[in-house]
Amino acid sequence: MERIFEIIGTFRRAGHEALRVETPVPQPYAAVDPEHLRVELAAGAAAHLVVLHTKESASSLDVTLAEGAQLELTELFTAGAFSETAVRQAARSRCRMTLLLLAGANASYRIDLEGADAENNLGGAFLLGGREHGVVKLRTNHLVADCRSDSSVKGVAGGEAVGEFSGLVYVAQDAQRTDARQQSRNVLLSDGARIETMPQLEIYADDVKCSHGATVGQMDADAILYMRQRGLSEAQARRLQIEGFVGDIVRRCGEEPLGEAMLALAAEKLERI
Repeated sequence: MERIFEIIGTFRRAGHEALRVETPVPQPYAAVDPEHLRVELAAGAAAHLVVLHTKESASSLDVTLAEGAQLELTELFTAGAFSETAVRQAARSRCRMTLLLLAGANASYRIDLEGADAENNLGGAFLLGGREHGVVKLRTNHLVADCRSDSSVKGVAGGEAVGEFSGLVYVAQDAQRTDARQQSRNVLLSDGARIETMPQLEIYADDVKCSHGATVGQMDADAILYMRQRGLSEAQARRLQIEGFVGDIVRRCGEEPLGEAMLALAAEKLERI
């Protein structure tokens, strides 16, 4: 975590309760354990916001993107926080979200696409061990025509941990030409671990492209054997395989040093699972 705090120490601090961005030149902002934070991006504005959850506390984040605004949102959970995030997007806005749970947190997201040509892209991962219980809930509402969403959540659980993913894509009657994708992929590291996944589609329009899927499985035994034949221990092979599994999610955040630091934290977590 020292590296994470070192990186965000160079970012602008979001206010305790509100952050308003009006400049089109993207600036990085950071918030640590906010209780309630309201974020507003004016038309055409751009920003990158990093939110750290380091305490077992409740928090809420309300985000509003005006027409043409662009937001990169990264959330990192290192403690069992209860977090609710709501995102409202106007026409031609873009929001890319990255979340990483390294503790038994409960993270809930509601995304409302309210203007034509709005786009939301969410990538998340949770790594759980011991008796941790982590939950990710996601509801994406396509309320108007010609919007796009793409979500991918990956889970890893070992020990006696329990992971849950619940995702719903809602397409309103007038939301024609919606393009929505939702994917949940999960790996179990022990017989006592459990991951429950429930992706859903609720569609009332007839001209749409929507897909969803879910998998829960074990590690690739052939890949582990291949790496062991080349001198790696079983523990090293397992770690490399899981790092590759979640690495594309973790590295996707808008700040490369931050992504690498988050991946290092994930690797440390894997050593303890």
